[in-house]
Amino acid sequence: MNVLYWILIFLSTFCFMEFMAWFTHKYIMHGFLWSLHKDHHKKDHDSKFERNDAFFIFYAFVSMTFFYLGSETSFWAGWPIGFGIMAYGATYFIVHDIFIHQRFKVLRNANNWYARGVRRAHKMHHKHLGKEEGECFGMLLVPFKYFQKK
Repeated sequence: MNVLYWILIFLSTFCFMEFMAWFTHKYIMHGFLWSLHKDHHKKDHDSKFERNDAFFIFYAFVSMTFFYLGSETSFWAGWPIGFGIMAYGATYFIVHDIFIHQRFKVLRNANNWYARGVRRAHKMHHKHLGKEEGECFGMLLVPFKYFQKK
């Protein structure tokens, strides 16, 4: 196994997960599985956990499946794919749950141009409480207009 291939597969998987996050968010969370996602837009409980967290569990399972394939079969690419999914999940958790929604009270003072743009885009997404008429379904890549000064 070539280390360069490993790194390229890892980075490609990480980048592909941004598309998967957008696709899942737009067509599945705001589609047929809205029942799991709606408590993220309008809190109807006092728990720190949301039904929406089931999506994290799904992708953790996918990542673990690739780890299994990498260790128990000849499919060595399962390792970098599994780590790419896991790294994106960790990044998503840090950016979305910690930085944007402040589930834990850290990263509150980040105020650079990228942080402001991502927060602005996510705020516009949450402006819509229903599953229709949403915007900004991605997480790390958001439209340029949210990075411009108002």
